[in-house]
Amino acid sequence: MPLKFASVLSFAALIACATPSSAQPAPAPAPTQAAPQKRIAVSRVEAPPKLQDYIDGRPAGVEVTGFLQRDPGDLTPVSDPTTAYLAYTQDTLFVAFVCKAADPSSIRARMAKRESIFDDDWVAVHLDPFQEKQRAYMFFSNPIGIQADGVTSEGSGDDLSYDTVWSAEGRRTADGYAVLIAIPFKSLRFPSGTDPGAWGIALQRNIPVRAENAFWPGITNRINGFSSQFGALDGVTGVSPGRNVQFIPYGTFAGARVLDETDGLRAGDTDVRAGVDAKIVLRDKITVDATVNPDFSQVESDEPQVTINQRYEVFFPEKRPFFLENADYFQTPITLFFSRRIGDPQFGTRVTGRAGRWAVGGLAIDDRRPGRTIEATSDAYRRRAFDGIFVARRDFANQSRVGVMATDREFGPSSNRVGSVDTRVRLDSQWFAEGQAFVTRNTALDGTKTDGAGLWAAVHRSGRRFTTDVYYQDLTAGVRVPLGFVPRTDIRQAQYFGTIRWRPKDSKVTSHGPNMFVQGTWDHDGTPQDWIVRFPYSAQFGQTYLFARHAQMMERFNGVDYREWENIVNASSSAISWVSWNVFYGHGTRPNYYPADGVPVTLATFDDASAGLTFRPLARLLLDETYIYSRLSPSSSSSGQGQGPSSIFDNHIVRSKVNYQFTRALSLRGILDYNGVLPNPAAVALDRRKHLTADVLLTYLVHPGTALYVGYTDGYDNLHPDPAEPAPAPLRLGGGPTVSTGRQIFVKSSYLFRF
Repeated sequence: MPLKFASVLSFAALIACATPSSAQPAPAPAPTQAAPQKRIAVSRVEAPPKLQDYIDGRPAGVEVTGFLQRDPGDLTPVSDPTTAYLAYTQDTLFVAFVCKAADPSSIRARMAKRESIFDDDWVAVHLDPFQEKQRAYMFFSNPIGIQADGVTSEGSGDDLSYDTVWSAEGRRTADGYAVLIAIPFKSLRFPSGTDPGAWGIALQRNIPVRAENAFWPGITNRINGFSSQFGALDGVTGVSPGRNVQFIPYGTFAGARVLDETDGLRAGDTDVRAGVDAKIVLRDKITVDATVNPDFSQVESDEPQVTINQRYEVFFPEKRPFFLENADYFQTPITLFFSRRIGDPQFGTRVTGRAGRWAVGGLAIDDRRPGRTIEATSDAYRRRAFDGIFVARRDFANQSRVGVMATDREFGPSSNRVGSVDTRVRLDSQWFAEGQAFVTRNTALDGTKTDGAGLWAAVHRSGRRFTTDVYYQDLTAGVRVPLGFVPRTDIRQAQYFGTIRWRPKDSKVTSHGPNMFVQGTWDHDGTPQDWIVRFPYSAQFGQTYLFARHAQMMERFNGVDYREWENIVNASSSAISWVSWNVFYGHGTRPNYYPADGVPVTLATFDDASAGLTFRPLARLLLDETYIYSRLSPSSSSSGQGQGPSSIFDNHIVRSKVNYQFTRALSLRGILDYNGVLPNPAAVALDRRKHLTADVLLTYLVHPGTALYVGYTDGYDNLHPDPAEPAPAPLRLGGGPTVSTGRQIFVKSSYLFRF
């Protein structure tokens, strides 16, 4: 994933002055290019191979050995013998792994939900069928065949929200484990024909007990780029996804009983919805998605995080299925399209794919939510918004690219249009430069027109010892991006991030070293808005991670400069196979952004803490506990306002989650959430809220597209009838969360028809 921000010369000077000579290992040669590319000549087999054949020592397909570490070693041989075998039939690519272990009892393999395998041992296949060297499919399996998949893109990182249909079978053996992965060609996009050319490929093994990742061919952190270091897969000829048409009809039923806080009465509501998603693949490379009344329900809840006293909008990631495939096509350095902005569509269509070195994407969709949430007096009341996005990207052989994006949002008499161009340029094996420029034109509901523009530029250097990133962005005050995620405008901002890592040999310390982060922000009048200087230090001991940081900051809020500081410590570990944990504590100063009426904004003292524990007492059972605490108190220079001696507010967030995996497909999950906001009303403009939610979900997931969900949710709040009002009386906040304010039961099912 991309790191952040840096001033190369100043940080290099810091290294030269501050690095103790005794801490430096003997300098390793710095290769200027990746390990020599290797090739696999795969051949077709008539019958699909069986996992038992590999366990019995009768493997099918071409043999691949020579796995090399990326971490903790650098292009050194994998610590445990690892062999892969590749073959294909007319409709499926097969990749088998035979993994040995010096201590087979150390292998981690739990019966878990799909995608929840990354605390286990696992193997992976990475495929770049177009040899883009920009983007690759990822297919993961743990030792008993639990799957995960995703897409990785250079400059954007990994996206594990991608889902497709494939299979994995795995089994532990006396000296390790074996896994057979089968990927239907229908689930891939690739050039076909009599001579489609080689595919890019990498094979991977993860050994958590040693914090070790190994690849074929060798992939090193000394090179900036992942898919650019892949090997070549020759021989996949005469195959095609064939006729590839998919339909996923779905239906949901929800019955709810909701409490009206204004009169204390309860009202029932039912919602029955049905729709269909369709997918057609044209010429093996272009995917057309269409939807009617799309399934935009969100089965999994958002992860808990503190949302009070936040100056800028808090980001929650997209989880709805329609937007997930090829989501990276619509990503830009400044987020001009954030699909969560689209709330309640009825019709939508999307086109994504490749034509030669061009990657293209388009999305057109309506949204009924804006017309339902606007005031009834508006001309746009009950009308819907129409949103359109177009993207195109030209890839070049040296891993560089240039792309364009256009977005259009029409809602009643209002409109918003955005045009953008971005690029990523390879300077050499370690350095990349990136840039983006865009313009916006916004017409509000009252006819007011506003124009804006933005610029973003960055330089990145990767390395095993030293990494650095320098960023600059410039957003004018007129920037309006209702389909994007742009928390701040009217800024000029420069950021620098750099790291040094030492990796001692024959030591319990896997790696350690300092970071440096510097940021400065000004408005377009030249007035400083904020600056940050941070000096972290991190150390990794196998599967245990320690991090500490001191920061000095200034931010300008409501025309006043506030000088702030913070200290944080963070630690996490999964060294014990059946338990993992993390702890965090931060202490410092920040403003009380939302003081009570008549109270000035003042600099206050904060204490933030969190702790997490994940237990796996049984291979099928997961228990997860999360506690998040945030406290704001008057600084020592302030007079003693607050409840108790020194409180502006306290926020407690507690989540208990349990998941039992009966089979690969069938699981039962329960969540108990508590969020308590305990303010001093004389100091801060917050309500005293205590909310408790119980959530139970039964999932039967055969594969992506074919699933059944049955869920129940019950929410409780600290409400009681106002004794001064006649019944039915409006409700007032107070006491504990004992009043049920909303109960819902829902059933959701979908089925994938694939032709």
